[in-house]
Amino acid sequence: MNKDIENKINTIKESIDISNRPKFPKRAVVTAGMPYGNKELHLGHIGGVFTHADTFARFLRDRIGKENVIFVSGTDCYGSPISEHYRQLVSSEEFEGTINDFVQYNYKRQKEVLNLYNIDINLFAASSFGHSSEIHREVSNEFIQKLYSNGHLAKITTSQFYDTDLNVFLNGRQVVGQCPIEGCSSEKGYADECSLGHQYMPVDLINPKSTLSGKKPEMRDVTNWYFKLDSFHNLLEKWVEYLEGIPNCRPSLIRTIKEFLKPPVIYVKKDQLDLLNSIQDKLPKYTLQDENKKSSFMMVFDDLEKRDKACLLLAEKSIRFRTGKTLVPFRLTGNIEWGVPTPSIEGIDNLTFWVWPESLWAPISFTKTYLDQLNNQNDAWKEWWCSLDSEVYQFIGEDNIYFYGLAEMAMFMATQDKELTIHPSEGQLQLPNLISNSHILFLDKKASSSGKVKPPTARELLDYYTAEQLRSHFLGLSLGIRSASFQPKPFNPKALEKDSDPVLKEGNLLTNVLNRVARSCFYTVQQYYNGRIPVGNISDEVLYESYQTILEFEKLMYKYEFHTIMNLMDTYIRNINKGWVKNMKVADENEDSKLRSQVLIDAFHGLRTATVLMHSIAPEGTEMIREYLNLDEKFWNWNRIFQTIYDFMDNPQEHSLKFLEPRVDFFKKHPSQIV
Repeated sequence: MNKDIENKINTIKESIDISNRPKFPKRAVVTAGMPYGNKELHLGHIGGVFTHADTFARFLRDRIGKENVIFVSGTDCYGSPISEHYRQLVSSEEFEGTINDFVQYNYKRQKEVLNLYNIDINLFAASSFGHSSEIHREVSNEFIQKLYSNGHLAKITTSQFYDTDLNVFLNGRQVVGQCPIEGCSSEKGYADECSLGHQYMPVDLINPKSTLSGKKPEMRDVTNWYFKLDSFHNLLEKWVEYLEGIPNCRPSLIRTIKEFLKPPVIYVKKDQLDLLNSIQDKLPKYTLQDENKKSSFMMVFDDLEKRDKACLLLAEKSIRFRTGKTLVPFRLTGNIEWGVPTPSIEGIDNLTFWVWPESLWAPISFTKTYLDQLNNQNDAWKEWWCSLDSEVYQFIGEDNIYFYGLAEMAMFMATQDKELTIHPSEGQLQLPNLISNSHILFLDKKASSSGKVKPPTARELLDYYTAEQLRSHFLGLSLGIRSASFQPKPFNPKALEKDSDPVLKEGNLLTNVLNRVARSCFYTVQQYYNGRIPVGNISDEVLYESYQTILEFEKLMYKYEFHTIMNLMDTYIRNINKGWVKNMKVADENEDSKLRSQVLIDAFHGLRTATVLMHSIAPEGTEMIREYLNLDEKFWNWNRIFQTIYDFMDNPQEHSLKFLEPRVDFFKKHPSQIV
């Protein structure tokens, strides 16, 4: 690099505060939840989780090196939702084959859609078949035995729903009723959790009904292993206090976790007060709190045991009540046949893992599987999950905060051999970073493939939009702050022909603005400079804006503020285009070759910066730009983010760009959008 240019760049860099740049780990694991194996990917999977996880993983690969990032996910193959769906399809003769055939069929469809959306995942595995299933069984056995040996399991006998017509125990989705949790808006409550993820004891489900016979089931005793989640209250409170001091932890995550750290509560309607008073001498000690203008009051208990005893007494007297959110023992096992078998502990055999706990440690299994494919040694996974030099980033939907934010964190702490802490030492399972997104609403209503509102599938959207248009739009939806409405014009019956398509707002930045800048740069170089970028000093103001944008982009990515990133890039890319239009017009009108060269020098620097920053968001188009710049993969390296495009050329004076044919687009529109 010319010494004068280097001094000028250093002077500009010194004028920007780079002392507080965010710190990223040496190694990172990124996960994206696990879609159930009973259907293909829906809108929420791609738009609410996978796009964000993939964008962050791609950024980290550029930021800390692709060899230092592992992105894993997989199909959640087990659980009653899958076995029940499979049973229904076989019963209606819509599917032939085994249940494993069924999940393999859906796994293949899920993987196809991920590829179509350019989700660059190191391993998309499955929990019930392939090498990943073998490792997952090993990890599951080791995990429960570790929890048992450390004294964090309880053997609890509870009542389970039993269908007397069919003489079978009912699991999960085979029972439907009304969620007993106060204030829950779920449309369906299942055996021990509702569709919004609230946990409760089966006996508390309101108006239960068997989905197999349609009859009201009875309760029969079963014995299972439970994790003592309620004993981790103090540690989880400390963990939340720690999260509140972290600049990149979303407030909604903390707020939801806190809801479950409240004391055990029962809500009773005020018109039931006389009945409650009639059994005062039998109830355990509690404090009565009036909810003012609400129709119920709260019975607040010191511990869960007292609350559960009170629940039984209230139920005996037919007093209507609901329980509040609080920590309860977290069930690990069940008797559903379709599940990961559990090891024999204290002579209790023939159990399988409940799907939620085994899905929480499944990313560890998948990491081990991926490293095993690379012929790494068996304990290599610990460098990624148990090292202070590594971080785990888990992208989830807000419905699953209970499982990841409470159960997973407590179980990971429970694997520690010494005094439990929220700051595990080297070699212990580290606590992951959770990035929770709110719901994507379809036409202003909650989108659910099993609900009344049927949104298009992720695959169907690609009949009207390109993957990069959709990726950009999903990132711009502000899901880190609130639920947002997805309103694709082709699927909106209320949309008028004259109306613009909201989904194309962010995509137009690519297909119209950035595409125009890139094409203009290449075609102008081909017309006037024999396919070579003129060499010269980049304007101070252009360098300054690029550095500011780079630093802000890095800060926003650290905080997972994807929607703000899209706003930042909108401003930056449009400024590049404005500078081009304004200055090149003057150069052409005055036939000013010197000005034309300067405009090109500045525009290519802006294009270089925009291309690197947008690489994680729109990988296909940006990779095409790099290809036509005739530069290698070092172009993406964030260790060189402040360097100019000339620094990647062996000889800038002689470096030729790849020839761009007429009417070739770097960022393409979907064929249906071309009139």
